Amino acid sequence: MISLGVTGGIGSGKTTVCGFLEEQGARVFYADLEAKRLMQEDEAVRSQIVDAFGESAYREDGSLHRAYLADRVFGHPDAVERLNAIVHPAVFRSFRAAAERAREEDLSLLVHEAALLFEAGGDAHVDRTCAVVAPDEDRIARVTERDDVTAAQVRARMQHQWPQDDLRERADYVIENDGSLDDLRTKTLDVYWAVLDERS
Repeated sequence: MISLGVTGGIGSGKTTVCGFLEEQGARVFYADLEAKRLMQEDEAVRSQIVDAFGESAYREDGSLHRAYLADRVFGHPDAVERLNAIVHPAVFRSFRAAAERAREEDLSLLVHEAALLFEAGGDAHVDRTCAVVAPDEDRIARVTERDDVTAAQVRARMQHQWPQDDLRERADYVIENDGSLDDLRTKTLDVYWAVLDERS
């Protein structure tokens, strides 16, 4: 089994790439979804969040109070760092468990999809990394349509992510999402087979 970290900025197409990899039989571990699950269901994570941000971080019915937490965290670098220090290690533990299951099942490829793969140190937990990059105007168009937000809001979110040139420089593989969907599928398959060739 070989593991591949897939990352990319907002609207880059990394989720579509992961879908193409799944079509080939890869298993995808979605870090952001796992983080949300852990914040809701993992007692140790919940306890640390309450200690850091107060009991109001969870509603009376036990659900995560996302608006409250967002208000405490976004725009406050120290608070972001505190939350990440709780959530990221828990996500990595989950990924290690997923990797162990994948090895036991003799899976060929396990993908770790994460928007902040490098920023969070997730590249240390995978064998290879792949960055999905795309022209800014394409990214903005995709996200404004998908999330019903303005172009200015998308640009603001992009400012908080690594520049694409940095992703290109850091990743083992780069997929340039600058053509058709079929073109993106072909480029994804090229990376898929290249990664598997490294395993043999």
